[in-house]
Amino acid sequence: MSLRSSLRPLALTGSALAAAVLLSGCSIPANVFSGDAERNEKGAVTADSKIDIFELKVGDCKLADDASSTELSDTNVVPCDDPHDEEIFYEFDLPEGDFPAADVVEKTVWETCDPQFEAFVGLSEADSTLTYAYFSPTKDGWEQLDDRTIQCVLFSEEGTPLEGSAKGTKI
Repeated sequence: MSLRSSLRPLALTGSALAAAVLLSGCSIPANVFSGDAERNEKGAVTADSKIDIFELKVGDCKLADDASSTELSDTNVVPCDDPHDEEIFYEFDLPEGDFPAADVVEKTVWETCDPQFEAFVGLSEADSTLTYAYFSPTKDGWEQLDDRTIQCVLFSEEGTPLEGSAKGTKI
């Protein structure tokens, strides 16, 4: 069983402001505090589940995590038809090499997630009532777990729960 010595930070962004919140784990064995999500044959979550943060997939809808927490090892996913706060709309891997500086990661995220947001929602972020943040590797995750994955996570700027997937909604 592998140890989870670090997890992905969540960088929050608004139309005019970007802020970063570091979420890292502390040598927590996988699935000690969480289980596997119940999924249908298409991979969609079918029941509320607490899962390891590394088990999140594109299309997963989730409840917001405690923003005051500096450590995150698991998260709560729900069927997208149920009220939820966030949806994973895209993911990609950063290139191999040394752990990148925060400004390099941020620039890469905006260049990659912006067009994917528009393709997913059907509107640019500037025209949408939704915005996005991202999960990214920590230095420990990069070095110890070979974590290179960025996950783009959309949510409502008003903080109102979403119901159903935001895919193609043009909201």
